[in-house]
Amino acid sequence: MLALASNTEPPHFCPTARQVRIPAMQSTFVEHYLPNGLRVVCEVMPRIRSAALGFFVRAGSRNERPHEHGVSHFLEHMCFKGTPNRNYHDINVRFDELGSIYNAFTSKEHTVYFGWVPATRASAQLELLADMMHPSLPPDDFETERSVVLEEIAMSGDSFEHQVWNFLHECCFSRHPLAHEILGEQETVRKMPRDVMVDYHRQRYAPKNVSLVAAGAIEPEEVFAAAGRYCGHWQPATNGDVEFPIPPPLSTGVQKQKLDRFQQQSIILIYPSVHNGHADGETIEVFQSLFGGMNSRCYWNIVRKGICSQAGAAWLSYADCGALALYADGEPDRCEDMLSALKEQAADVTKNGFTPDEVQRVKNRRRTHLALEAENPRTRLMQLADDLEAYDYVRPPDARLAAVEAVTEKTIAAYLDRHSITGNALLLSCGPRDWPQ
Repeated sequence: MLALASNTEPPHFCPTARQVRIPAMQSTFVEHYLPNGLRVVCEVMPRIRSAALGFFVRAGSRNERPHEHGVSHFLEHMCFKGTPNRNYHDINVRFDELGSIYNAFTSKEHTVYFGWVPATRASAQLELLADMMHPSLPPDDFETERSVVLEEIAMSGDSFEHQVWNFLHECCFSRHPLAHEILGEQETVRKMPRDVMVDYHRQRYAPKNVSLVAAGAIEPEEVFAAAGRYCGHWQPATNGDVEFPIPPPLSTGVQKQKLDRFQQQSIILIYPSVHNGHADGETIEVFQSLFGGMNSRCYWNIVRKGICSQAGAAWLSYADCGALALYADGEPDRCEDMLSALKEQAADVTKNGFTPDEVQRVKNRRRTHLALEAENPRTRLMQLADDLEAYDYVRPPDARLAAVEAVTEKTIAAYLDRHSITGNALLLSCGPRDWPQ
């Protein structure tokens, strides 16, 4: 285990330290908690000259109540628009002064802000990001950015993939918050008062819902000290979390969405699966590559035969639920052929499985990706955030590689035995054709 540093900060900034123990693995990480509850996780990467730092906030569209739809994404925009210490121009100029590669994004379950800089500017990057976590929400910029978000929502209607993705979640999760559109709806965003965002920020951006993650050429003690200086004054939330129910079981049957303005149709079969962080996770990732993607069963037996333009599998994984979607996109008059081909491939891999050579080829590609990702602080930062969300601890690259190595044709067959992809399913049809009748 990497030794923990002694506390060197003044008492009111001294975080509570503890070692991170990862089951059956030798950890290279150090973790601290500030007294206010903020979690700080560091990974020191040898022979790297840069550092990536980011704030992982448990604030996504599933945390929103009906009148708040879209507030998580809208708030992400507003965090770049000014703080009590900087205006919009100052924030953007400061990123450039640091030479930062930076961005932010919102998902169903979290919002992430990050910056990647030369190692000597890590503390300055942390200060800027920490300042942004408490935006002033200037009223004029609030209205300007509202228009930007509304335009983004309008533009999303022109994306077939976006429409299908939203329809899929609406059908899978019904009235549960996971069905919410991340961007929000035109009506809720247009009517949203600034006070709604103020209250949401106070609750969701409280220290207990935030993790600071750093990877690269860093000194953990310096990161902890900087976190104390820039985040130690953050106040806990003053009211309790809004509790949301567990999503209902996945239904079966047929759901259709007719979209006349598009020229392609998407056919999707959806089956129950496991939640994010489940032990079957890496097995499902390998299955997706074997079933769809390049050089896969669907590629050679469906796409290359001209039945559709693309086909494969997608795992929807969230904190407390999951689903596996088998899909095919193509010409509307080929719906029958696409559905038949998907079912044929699902039945074949269930009955006959995959060959050891097929599985090994996917694992070889995965090894290469893991090796490249392990050398990139920004990629490692995202992996650490994903681990915190899925497992509540972080994994070194060797642990990720071990999980890949453990996948075999037998583990895939065992998963398909527990979670069938050949029985009753939820069938979705999305596109210009009103099918099936």
